[in-house]
Amino acid sequence: MKIGELSRRTGVPTRMLRYYEEQDLLHPERAENGYRRYNVSAIYRVQQIRGLLDSGLTTEIIHRILPFLDKPDDIHLHPECLTPELAELLRSEAARIQQRIDCLARNRDAIHAYLAAVQPNPTPTDLPTDLPTDLPGNPSDTAPAPDGAPAREPGTSGETLRSDSTPVPHVRG
Repeated sequence: MKIGELSRRTGVPTRMLRYYEEQDLLHPERAENGYRRYNVSAIYRVQQIRGLLDSGLTTEIIHRILPFLDKPDDIHLHPECLTPELAELLRSEAARIQQRIDCLARNRDAIHAYLAAVQPNPTPTDLPTDLPTDLPGNPSDTAPAPDGAPAREPGTSGETLRSDSTPVPHVRG
């Protein structure tokens, strides 16, 4: 099959398939006219590559382990593949992935905290179950302002309204 059909069948753009070839991850045959020709097995190989990339592995690591993978869903390394150097590379990669996970979790928590602070009536799906319930912006955080105005007007993103309806930005100390 030509590169366009492989792209269609895998959902991977042709440009990315060419990149995989440049990285020595795919090995198409060449027709007399120079066109790339792929076997049906290339579909499974592209699925493996995508899965490994999606899991956070680099093309360098994928290049080193790909020859030892037999099935599209099999990421088990054969013992002869796992040299001490590759084991250390995989440990470093796992640590890098964990750092990304930790960063993403912090970002997710910050987004949830922001939503809790600015939404007048968050729905249960807006707040994670592991955040404290006494965060600013929760429905219970509606005590009147010192001048007697409501603490928050729906849709004002946490602004307090003065008695003359002038918004006063919420400032945290």
